Amino acid sequence: MTVVDIDDNLRLLGTAHISKASADAARREVAEYEPDIVAIELCKSRLDALERPDRFDNETLGKVLREGKAPLVLFQSMLAVEQRRMGLAEGEKPGTDLLAAIQAAAESQKEVALVDRDIQTTLRRAWRRMRFREKWRVMSALLFQDEEDEEVKVDELLENTDLITELMGELRDVAPAAGEVLIDERDEFLAGRIQQLRPKGKILAVIGAGHLEGVAAHLRNNMVVDKERLSELNHIEPPHPAWKGVKWSIPVLMLGLFAWMASQGDMAALKEAAITWLALNAVLAALGAAIARGHPLSILTAAVASPITSLNPMLAAGWFAGLVQLNVAAPSTKDLQAFLKLDRLSLFWKNKVGRVLLVTAFANLGSTAGAWIAGSAIIGSLL
Repeated sequence: MTVVDIDDNLRLLGTAHISKASADAARREVAEYEPDIVAIELCKSRLDALERPDRFDNETLGKVLREGKAPLVLFQSMLAVEQRRMGLAEGEKPGTDLLAAIQAAAESQKEVALVDRDIQTTLRRAWRRMRFREKWRVMSALLFQDEEDEEVKVDELLENTDLITELMGELRDVAPAAGEVLIDERDEFLAGRIQQLRPKGKILAVIGAGHLEGVAAHLRNNMVVDKERLSELNHIEPPHPAWKGVKWSIPVLMLGLFAWMASQGDMAALKEAAITWLALNAVLAALGAAIARGHPLSILTAAVASPITSLNPMLAAGWFAGLVQLNVAAPSTKDLQAFLKLDRLSLFWKNKVGRVLLVTAFANLGSTAGAWIAGSAIIGSLL
């Protein structure tokens, strides 16, 4: 494992979160370095997930759907699947090194400090920053990767923690905006939180090897990451005001066109436009739910809801389809436990929890595509 001493009172330990050797190194460093504080690259929500993986239930899943967070949770779950899969390949649970450090600190009666930014804040900032092309690249890399090639990387990763830095560099190439949030911003945030602990005594910081270089650079150069900057890094930017206009443009335009055609008495054109709107919205939303292997009632719900929800940006067809999927094919306790242990992305389609998330996300994508295509077709026919 890589150890970097910033000075006599601050040591950074770079680990691989899926490696037994990293867990052993974390325990050893806590015992031998004898810090006053053990700083851990975790936030409270991630720690809770590691310590209580069984807290996920149908009520939580329903809340996710009602609040429109399914795409975000799906993205987070796919990232977690990759880490879980690599952890299973090594024979250890992801985060075993961090839990080992916490356990060793507790046994030595050392203070533990969680110094990472909340995972939901990080993912939301990354998602907001990414352009559509970057989102597509990331999702494609996760869904359509060559598993045999990835297994080779896992083996190399466990032998050489520097490979983690290389993999994070690849993420930056695929999605620069995501790389900035997931890597650069977190390096700065971790360094700032560690800086805040300095007056309290000797510190051992256990962080992922991929963050080691960046965090060390901030600390060595005495870069100031004050409370104001930490607050900025914790801020979730609201959508650009122009986006609100874009979301409402199609509904307002469609309703205006329908009203105009009715006022002109052109009932044939109105009927044709209505059929186009209903058909494309219904078919594409239903297709999305079907690709996710949704229940027939969920597919039907997506088809019925889409023409209506596409005229109201405050609603989404996928929310309704997902809730129907949750009720007619309710995940069991076994499904919920299995979802937390998924180690292959293909299992999303087989697990009932994963399917609920996929139905919600894919029905929304289909509905959005249907609205834009139908709107363009109707406008084109009038022109």
